[in-house]
Amino acid sequence: MITVNDLRYTYPKNQDPTLRGISFAIESGEIFGFLGPSGSGKSTTQKILYKLLDGYNGQVQIQNKDLLSWGKDFYQRIGVSFELPNHYLKLTALENLQFFANFYERKPTDFYELLDKVGLKEDANKPVSDFSKGMKMRLNFIRSFLHDPDILFLDEPTSGLDPVNGKIIKDIILDLKAQGKTIFITTHSMYDADALCDRIALIIDGEIKALDRPATLKLQHGKRKVRVEAQNNGAAYEYALDTLGQNEDFLAILRENNIRTIHSEEATLEDVFIKLTGQSLV
Repeated sequence: MITVNDLRYTYPKNQDPTLRGISFAIESGEIFGFLGPSGSGKSTTQKILYKLLDGYNGQVQIQNKDLLSWGKDFYQRIGVSFELPNHYLKLTALENLQFFANFYERKPTDFYELLDKVGLKEDANKPVSDFSKGMKMRLNFIRSFLHDPDILFLDEPTSGLDPVNGKIIKDIILDLKAQGKTIFITTHSMYDADALCDRIALIIDGEIKALDRPATLKLQHGKRKVRVEAQNNGAAYEYALDTLGQNEDFLAILRENNIRTIHSEEATLEDVFIKLTGQSLV
């Protein structure tokens, strides 16, 4: 669905490039994530892909067509949720959706149903100027797919949301994937990336340091050990995972103690990112 080859970009007033030759491909129906700290090049990559920035070097193809060859019909096929909400504040939530829907050939049949998805149905006729940041983020999110696009670009889709509303957004994203949408998410939230993405790219200083499935990355960079905490004495023990079935000490712990917890010691995505880049995600 999306193919990027040796993408490079330098902002006009900067000497150092923001993107330093990145390459990746996103399959149809895939949720693909860019995971990295602020300033790593995540949002710049998305802005190039939805034609907000030009003057790049390298090749970008979307739906087997060079990005530079797409005309205005391109915007009928994509939806964008920006990190910072942008609405007409004097209009109501409903009026905002109705206004933006007029730009598209495909229009929703029920605006109230869209608002209800993110808990804004009761606020449909309230001016957006009265909305909290979280409410604006939720309105911004549903605006991105009101025209039923094939591809969605989501920039920090759960930023500023409490855990309950964050889960609602993530559930909708997974539902959109189930409908066959291709979704490109940029985030610095390891939890969002782990919960949502089929594959992720770890990006820092405009370079991709790793690209794979989250589970694969965590296994590759975690410890091949199991940690057991016994109920009887509260002591914790570690055992090699590969020889667990033949480890008499481990088997004795299971026989002779009530087990409080038992966990494999795989890495988190944050552990992987710090190991590969030497930097944190924030």
